[in-house]
Amino acid sequence: MKALIKTIEVISEVLGKWVSWLSLFMVIVMFLVVVLRYAFSLGWEGMQQSVTYMYAVFFLLGISYTQKHHGHVRVDIFYQNFPPKGKALVDLVGTLLLMLPMCGFIFWNSLDFVLLSWQTMESSNTAGGLPGVFILKSFLLVMPVLLFLQGIAQILKILLWLRGELPHLAPYDAAEKQEAAA
Repeated sequence: MKALIKTIEVISEVLGKWVSWLSLFMVIVMFLVVVLRYAFSLGWEGMQQSVTYMYAVFFLLGISYTQKHHGHVRVDIFYQNFPPKGKALVDLVGTLLLMLPMCGFIFWNSLDFVLLSWQTMESSNTAGGLPGVFILKSFLLVMPVLLFLQGIAQILKILLWLRGELPHLAPYDAAEKQEAAA
C-alpha cells in the first residue's frame, strides 16, 4: 500500500512542479502580449490563446498536487476544531462520498465532448488561432483521473494513519503536536 501511495504522490508532485514552471512561462507570454499590443500595436491571436491553453493545463494538471498538499480552500468552521482523528474521518468520508464520485462524474460527462473533439481534430475557430484544441480538451479527462488517484492515495494514507502505521501524516500530526504543547 505504501508503494502505491508513493507512486501516486510522485506523479502529483512531478506534475505540480512542472506546472509551477508553466505558470511562470504563462506570465512571461502574457507580458509579451500586452507589450506588443500597447507598445507596438501588434497582436497575435495564437499568442493570446496560448495563455488560455497554458492556464487550462496549469489548473487541470495542478489540482492533484494542490490536493496532495491540502491546499484547497476549506469553509468548514467545525473541521478546524476537530481532534486529529475527527479530521481524518471527515477527510476519509469526504473523499469517498464526494471527491471520488465527482471525479467519475466529470470524466463521464467529458468523455463524449473530448471524443468528438478528437474525431474532428478540432482547432481554434478564429483566424490565426492555435490548432490542437482537441489536445487541450483531453486534459478534461486527465484531470479527474489524476485527482481520483490522489484521492485513493489520500484514503490509503488516512487508513494507515488511523491504524498507527503512518504516525507523521500531515495535517494530522501538526494538530497532535499542537495538542501536546497545550
